[in-house]
Amino acid sequence: MDRFKEIDAFVQVMAHGSLAAAALAEGVTPVMMGRRLDALEQRLGTQLVIRTTRRLTLTDQGASYLDECRQLLARWNEAERAVSSQHQRASGHLIVSAPAAFGRLHVAPHASAFLKANPQVQISFNLTDRVVDLVREGYDLGLRIGGQIDPNFVAIHLATNQRVVCGTPAYFRRRGKPKTLEDLRQHNCLAFNLQGGQQRGWYFQKDGKTVTVKAEGNLDCNDGELLHRWVSEGLGLGWRSTWEIQKQLQNGELVTVLDEFALPAYDILAVYAQQKHLPAKVRFFIEHLKKIYAQPGYWLQG
Repeated sequence: MDRFKEIDAFVQVMAHGSLAAAALAEGVTPVMMGRRLDALEQRLGTQLVIRTTRRLTLTDQGASYLDECRQLLARWNEAERAVSSQHQRASGHLIVSAPAAFGRLHVAPHASAFLKANPQVQISFNLTDRVVDLVREGYDLGLRIGGQIDPNFVAIHLATNQRVVCGTPAYFRRRGKPKTLEDLRQHNCLAFNLQGGQQRGWYFQKDGKTVTVKAEGNLDCNDGELLHRWVSEGLGLGWRSTWEIQKQLQNGELVTVLDEFALPAYDILAVYAQQKHLPAKVRFFIEHLKKIYAQPGYWLQG
């Protein structure tokens, strides 16, 4: 138990940014939090955090160990939730943010079954391609597709996904297939514009590093569903998620290119702010989506 408290104190201190804030959240004194951190460093025989009166700075060893500790605590909490969930009921108002097209197709349609099983829950959805500030804007849960996740948030893997460059066979017959990332400059790339809340660039992996290629074409917009439609009509190339084009890839309506440069993971994630006790309404809804997405052939449906 002492080891658990030491590790938990380390994670909480870095999440809250100070001993005082972490102690307040934990209901103990800052001195107690400091002692737990001291004991952890002494047991490990290495300094994890450089502490001054103004700030806390992780050492290299501390940064690496913090990631491991977060994963350890997440697994611990998940194990406890699995045992206790059968004795709990979900209730209250669940506020969820999700990308517009993904939310319409793969989140909101599953709400009715969830509400039937959890009648004391009310759900509100905000479907937008803008990356919302979950805490500041009052969301319990956000669905994200790839991208960087704030270290103060927990990200739960829901389904495997990749971002790929794709087009119709007809488009490639007219324009040829790009063989290198530089070749994209010669193609009509249909991309989000700045009003869509994203940079006008597509991300790839090259020589072990993430690189950005500016995507330019004669059409752009702030709506992913419209971009998908334009790509399907053969108007240009798109950088699309496999969750939305899997069926089209299967039947040959769309073809991918530059697969060797695709990022290794652009997965579908459930994201929420770190908290000591995750509400049942959030936990149950995440499990509900995970079970649905894991069904054989789910992503090959319409």
